[in-house]
Amino acid sequence: MIREVACCALWACAASGQTAAALEFEVASVKPSKADPRSSSGINTGHGRLTAYNVTLKRCIMGAYGVGPNQITGGPAWLDSDRFEIAAKAEQPANEDAILMTMLQSLLAERFKLALHRDTRLMRAYVLEVAKNGPKLEKADGGEASTSSNRSSGIIDAKNSTLDHFAEVLSRQMELPVMNRTSVEGIFNIKLQWTPEGTRPASPGADAAMGGPSVFTAIREQLGLRLRAGKVPVAVLVIDHAELPAAN
Repeated sequence: MIREVACCALWACAASGQTAAALEFEVASVKPSKADPRSSSGINTGHGRLTAYNVTLKRCIMGAYGVGPNQITGGPAWLDSDRFEIAAKAEQPANEDAILMTMLQSLLAERFKLALHRDTRLMRAYVLEVAKNGPKLEKADGGEASTSSNRSSGIIDAKNSTLDHFAEVLSRQMELPVMNRTSVEGIFNIKLQWTPEGTRPASPGADAAMGGPSVFTAIREQLGLRLRAGKVPVAVLVIDHAELPAAN
């Protein structure tokens, strides 16, 4: 099970590839990972600490800037292959994930010499919309946001999540970016379960034969939403420069 942090896409910071100097970790360690690349990986946060295990630089960018894998272009050949272990601690407890993710942006700029800029490109994507009979969403009471997902099992469990954040997490499970166009505001507890092998539209009756719903059917039946493929403007990050980190 990989825990995905709830983060905001801080595009203003992305424009220059840098973040506010004040939002930096007090101490941080970045080392090459010795784990099997096929083993679990992810980013955990809490109480002013961030721990990333067996992660690629691309995965760190996804978390730091709140984008899916298809919203990152350019970069070195090792962007999505070399893996790292990162342990970082803020000077003061920072329980807001958005703050820790901004600190991660600073860390990537410092240790990986990461420079990037934002762009908007017309590309194929899935548009998340309200289905015909309206949304079926559980309103959250508020509190700490947390999201867990498991791509191989087809599960997303998001607590105190906006639909913008849900679309970000769903983008990481799909072959195309997912853009939220529901116009539904608020914080929700969202749980979605589907059969991963059915992540493309199937013929009638195919879901039953596969033992579970496709992601398209699950979103419609469980959440009252729908995914529609089309060409839409998508915000992307373009990597201008990155280097392997020096030894700590």
